[in-house]
Amino acid sequence: MTASALIIDVTLWGSVALLGFMAWRRGRVVLVSSVREGSMDFINIVPRIALGVIGSGYIAAVIPPEVITGWLGPDSGWLGVLTAVIAGAATPGGPVVGFSIGAVALKVGGGSPQVIAYVVAWALFAFQRMILWEIPFMPAKFVWFRAAVSLPFPFLAAAIAMAIGKP
Repeated sequence: MTASALIIDVTLWGSVALLGFMAWRRGRVVLVSSVREGSMDFINIVPRIALGVIGSGYIAAVIPPEVITGWLGPDSGWLGVLTAVIAGAATPGGPVVGFSIGAVALKVGGGSPQVIAYVVAWALFAFQRMILWEIPFMPAKFVWFRAAVSLPFPFLAAAIAMAIGKP
């Protein structure tokens, strides 16, 4: 385990302990209710995380590394960034899927700027999320405007990554 992973784990468990203490101070009903709701959320989300992580392992095994390095590799340049942006926008699913695919791409030889562009595009304008979630809740004109003004950000993030260099 790396030092940064240990710091993250300690911070997260410390946050849980602090929130548990705060719930306990507000009374037994609040504590029991919060433990019950948290447990149900845990039970509901663990299978999804497992599916995403195992699925990303299958993706890594199925996609030949030559495909990833050819399309999203460090030598793919701006065409690779454009490909990553399109792939990120077309990737359905939540963080388990998006981050898992990004991790797989890095693992099999994807370039950092291309994978950064993929993750930023996925986070900013995944098509299915805009159609299923944003447009029903907000005016469609606003959603398309938001997507349009967000379009430069994956390219900007990739350019900054290219300028800074490999992490």
